[in-house]
Amino acid sequence: SVMVRYEGELSRVILLSQFIPLIMSSGGNSGSQATSLIIRAMALGEVRLSDWWKVVQRELPAGLILGLMLGTLAAARISLWELLGFYDYGPHHFLLALTVGMTLVGIVTIGSLTGSMLPFILRRFGFDPASASAPFVATLVDVSAISLYFSVAYLMLRGTLL
Repeated sequence: SVMVRYEGELSRVILLSQFIPLIMSSGGNSGSQATSLIIRAMALGEVRLSDWWKVVQRELPAGLILGLMLGTLAAARISLWELLGFYDYGPHHFLLALTVGMTLVGIVTIGSLTGSMLPFILRRFGFDPASASAPFVATLVDVSAISLYFSVAYLMLRGTLL
């Protein structure tokens, strides 16, 4: 449904499709990692339901830093490939690099927060966090990743490539 929503943008800038796996996997991986760490901490009694805000305060900066690192690497790679002539991203390659980089910052942060909070939510409602967190986080963050990516692309590339 999300891809259909942005079908027009994608058809105009097929270049955007090249970065979908990177963006989806980065968000899903950061969310799954956060989920695993929180479930482990819950199982060992290191965190309780009442500690959710402390976890948010720890995961938000961690997600932002990791997202900035990945986003910077992705933007640098796009720019470097363009500069070295390995791939022609077109005259607006800087905007494309910025779009991918900004999206990675956002989706890794969202993935980290979603992954760390979902076990708390599941436990709060009486479910076993270990039984549903990772698949649920991956799906939720993957859909969020595509929505965020195409929203950022639309805002950044409108009037140039879109």
